[in-house]
Amino acid sequence: MGTSRMALFGDVVMPGSEAVDPYHLPPPAAWLALTEPQRVALEVLSLAAVRRMLNNLAPGDGHPVMVLPGFLGSDGYNATLRRFLKSLDYRVYGWGQGQNLGPRGDTLEKLLERVAMLKDRYGQSVSMVGHSLGGIFAREIAREAPDLVRQVVSLGSPFGRGRHSGSYPARLFEALNPTDDLPVALDDLHRAPPVPTTAVYSKGDGIVNWRTAFQNPEFAHESTQNIQVRGSHCGMTVNPTVWYIIADRLRQSVDDWKPFTVSGLATVMVPKHAA
Repeated sequence: MGTSRMALFGDVVMPGSEAVDPYHLPPPAAWLALTEPQRVALEVLSLAAVRRMLNNLAPGDGHPVMVLPGFLGSDGYNATLRRFLKSLDYRVYGWGQGQNLGPRGDTLEKLLERVAMLKDRYGQSVSMVGHSLGGIFAREIAREAPDLVRQVVSLGSPFGRGRHSGSYPARLFEALNPTDDLPVALDDLHRAPPVPTTAVYSKGDGIVNWRTAFQNPEFAHESTQNIQVRGSHCGMTVNPTVWYIIADRLRQSVDDWKPFTVSGLATVMVPKHAA
């Protein structure tokens, strides 16, 4: 694609510009960060316990779905989730760019090209499910090309204001992605893209402050929703409640989106008043 990164994803952000986030939120409590591995293990065990039940969920309509990994993750990290979504009859793809080191070089342009290819191949817009940084990428692709994206589901993605101070990996991310070369408009990340958008977050997140993964209603629209789950940050892609929510969201009609409701099976899987 011949379009420049600046034209695709907004003005390149320069140090000291107004795009630098002036808000400050603390990172999660240290005990949440230190217990992430143990809590991921519990999520894996709980997934195994209810896997058969999840496999019996109603199949979908077969539209294409892309699952994006978080920062430092790759498609292998999401393989179990992708297999589950394939079992529900969706056409499921990873992002196909190896380890996610951030929006360096032409990463976002290649991602946009891949989404456009899937739209052309299947004649249907693509649902995008992104963990952490992958969810931010999904939101930005939907903002840039809403005709290609059916909906976005972000999992613990720190798109909100205060994300720089409220995230433990922020310094590593900034070291790998110098601020003066980011092909995104940072001052727009907190605004919901113009497609149905679901932000899944956990108050037990040990990596990012959960408030930064929550869509502020002031910058949302009528097809935007926040859903709280119990669990860790790193275990979002193996959390059975998250799987249930993703399956529910993917079944939504392209022409008649409805918010997630806590009823039936969901009453034992999500916190009260989670949605």
